[in-house]
Amino acid sequence: MPAQLFDDVAAAFARGKAIPYLGCGALALGAEASPIPATPLELVARLTAKTTVPHKVRTNLTGAAQYIENFKHRKTLSSLMTEAFRASAAPNQLHRMLAAIPDLPLLVHAWYDDVPQKALAGRADWGMAQGVSQTEHHGRWVNYYRPDGSEVTGPDPNVVEGEMPLFAPTPDEAQAWGTLLYQPLGSVAPATNYLVSDSDFVEVLTEIDIQTPIPFAVQELRRGRHFLFMGCRFDNQLDRLFARQIMKRSSARHWAVLPDTLTRNEERFLEEQNIERIDWPLAKFVAALAPMLQDQSLPA
Repeated sequence: MPAQLFDDVAAAFARGKAIPYLGCGALALGAEASPIPATPLELVARLTAKTTVPHKVRTNLTGAAQYIENFKHRKTLSSLMTEAFRASAAPNQLHRMLAAIPDLPLLVHAWYDDVPQKALAGRADWGMAQGVSQTEHHGRWVNYYRPDGSEVTGPDPNVVEGEMPLFAPTPDEAQAWGTLLYQPLGSVAPATNYLVSDSDFVEVLTEIDIQTPIPFAVQELRRGRHFLFMGCRFDNQLDRLFARQIMKRSSARHWAVLPDTLTRNEERFLEEQNIERIDWPLAKFVAALAPMLQDQSLPA
């Protein structure tokens, strides 16, 4: 990787202009095998091990989840998801590095575990915005939570009762957080919110092009900032769509740590979104970046 590119990433963090975007691959940095699913294939295997689904959807996460929801009930699907992510997984070097950054306005975490929350637990100036299923929370796109897991509630003057909001509003309390942890797919903690079935995503995708499900705070915080994708792949249309919509109207330059062979769709996506590829293993990239960020956080 060119030294200048590495310096640019570190400088963006120093200025508070970098937004880390973590995928399920971030779990692979742990010293031991992850006790929780670290890929969609691992997760769907956990779900289908406890209930029978048609063979054609056994390796399709959203399709298998939809079948379970239709024929076993939504509560069964939620219980299986919670069971899959209930095991304790400790933050790894990547999570600890990000939690230690003093100026980190936004952290996006696009998987169902609670490891970033554990990494941030030592701080008090942060909170969560989690995507929620319309099946369980009709009329709401996002729930907000404090570090202790309590929900931030209260009416919003822009929302008309009985109507879907035009965007996911931000409670006044949440606007004061130093770091917003945005979990667009939900999370096992603190309230077992999951976007995982076909119907969950149909509801969101119907509105996401006009940004309705994206929290207004995220829309504001991304302006002029650069996304750094870590532990993500873009070989799935759903993953590309979420990334594209979350980074919309941000800066014109972004980065992605992608060491493996790319698909044609991934190459096209990187080009379309002006994402520079960092062709390093994620562990090597984090090991090199962590000392630079630590030096920046030390008092002069």
